[in-house]
Amino acid sequence: MRIAGRIKDLVVRGGENISPREIEELLHTHPDIVDGHVIGVPDAKYGEELMAVVKLRNDAPELTIERLREYCMGRIARFKIPRYLWIVDEFPMTVTGKVRKVEMRQQALEYLRGQQ
Repeated sequence: MRIAGRIKDLVVRGGENISPREIEELLHTHPDIVDGHVIGVPDAKYGEELMAVVKLRNDAPELTIERLREYCMGRIARFKIPRYLWIVDEFPMTVTGKVRKVEMRQQALEYLRGQQ
């Protein structure tokens, strides 16, 4: 097995080790997505579930999780398709311009709690 990306970003979903990098690369090919990141969020059944956090083009139509999942079908393995989608205006960044995934994950958990 070869892991692309940072090992600490690895998501373990139902016993499968998933590197967010492959999914993020696919998100960047979506015509309405300017930037996208994938994180793991807690899940009672699988341990962790995948969440796509994306920034859309200014003139992009509304993107739903259903439309995103449809876009991903056939392009990546089914178990790598994100279950959740969160559309943001900006990502939490470090002073050097890197995305702060730990902070993003905390914000995503708050977002999911608000959706229930």
